[in-house]
Amino acid sequence: MNYDLIKTVVELIQQFMEQNEDKALYSNDIQGFAEWLIISHPEDSKSEPGWLGMESGRSTDSIINTLLTRMGRYAKSYSRSATYHSVFSSQDDFIYLISLKSVGPMTKMELIRRNVHEKSSGILIINRLIRNGWVKQEISQKDKRTKHVQLTQEGLTVLNEHMDEIRKASRAVVGNLTHSEQMLFIAILSKLDEFHHSLYRMNLEAQELLDAVYKKLN
Repeated sequence: MNYDLIKTVVELIQQFMEQNEDKALYSNDIQGFAEWLIISHPEDSKSEPGWLGMESGRSTDSIINTLLTRMGRYAKSYSRSATYHSVFSSQDDFIYLISLKSVGPMTKMELIRRNVHEKSSGILIINRLIRNGWVKQEISQKDKRTKHVQLTQEGLTVLNEHMDEIRKASRAVVGNLTHSEQMLFIAILSKLDEFHHSLYRMNLEAQELLDAVYKKLN
């Protein structure tokens, strides 16, 4: 009997149970363990894929950037189609509303950062939502110096009325990915998002500092 193999399997099961106990992302059975194993050890599960231009020296950086750009355009077109006859001016309207529904009241800049927009673009979106009566701005109960934007009942109603179309657009983006592939994709994109969002926040904070200095000088 191969006791080393048994020991390795037991250790993997123990890791799976410990990690899944906190996040509960997988079912506590062999199917859940298999999905976790594929995501936790992707280098062991599949051989390297091929891509257009690989033989001529096209880099992984290049193809990843191209594919992410294309996916962003696909997602935008699905969202546009889903809300074509709706009251939303763009997909940013319902994305901001979903953020407020999911997280709750926050400052304008917190909402803008959460959706990775430039300050000027984000302010335009928020002001449009306020004019439509879907969002309101109130003084924070914890800090009277701070104003929070929050979802109104009218905004919640409008969002709920269009959630079926929004969900259809989201499902279209996922396409033919299996559940295991979706979990792996979430893990990879979350890692990338965490890396890039920290850089985005630094750039945004630097711009805010420059704006403050400019106002003082003028």
